[in-house]
Amino acid sequence: MDEAKTSLLLKRPVNIKVIVTTRWKEEMQQQLQAQINQIDSQMQQLEMQGQRAIAEIQKQSISPPGPEVSQQIDNILIQVNQKKSEMLQQKNQFLQQMQQVQLLELDEEVVQAQMESFFRVEEGDNLVQKLNVEVVLRDGVVEEIRGDI
Repeated sequence: MDEAKTSLLLKRPVNIKVIVTTRWKEEMQQQLQAQINQIDSQMQQLEMQGQRAIAEIQKQSISPPGPEVSQQIDNILIQVNQKKSEMLQQKNQFLQQMQQVQLLELDEEVVQAQMESFFRVEEGDNLVQKLNVEVVLRDGVVEEIRGDI
């Protein structure tokens, strides 16, 4: 019971670092390529949906199309182009990340994620030291835990 009065349980961020290996680089590039492929597929679907929507509007309207029909078609085109622009930005980010992964040196340490953990702090503890904790992985296996656990 005395421990509860003299200590606190706090939450801290824990950096997860990886040591760059050939295997890690290959896995990262595969993941990024899969995300790029998914964006390409989504862009194709978006383009087809936009074309179908425009075709449906044109089919239902009288010929020649009135100003409302033209406005509807323009709105669809604007929405499709905005979404495609967002997707292209995302794709470019993934391409840049792929390039960065390729440039990493083997055995270099890279921050991959951040998690949280709980820790106990008592009077007299150095809080700054207790907050600075990181886990180092090599191919998914914990190689080192750094800091004051």
